[in-house]
Amino acid sequence: MGTEDEQPDRVQMSTLMWYAIFVWFASSLFSQSLYMAFNGVPYDAVALLQNLGPIYYLVLVIELFVWISLGSLLVKKVLKKTWASPSPQPLAA
Repeated sequence: MGTEDEQPDRVQMSTLMWYAIFVWFASSLFSQSLYMAFNGVPYDAVALLQNLGPIYYLVLVIELFVWISLGSLLVKKVLKKTWASPSPQPLAA
């Protein structure tokens, strides 16, 4: 009787992941534009990451996780749309 589809107040994990990815992307754009506004040139991401020292690897792991999550969400969405699409019905004359 009760399924997850009947609970509109429950937020799915994929929805939260999309929000996290959008926030991450927007903050990256804002950061880059703010840096360019003050310095006139885009920042060198490699130099910034290398200045982090040992935290550099943690940042790389987090970014890889974000990209892998985005890729898996896109693949999941495509597969869901492909498999869930109804077969074409003949038109009634």
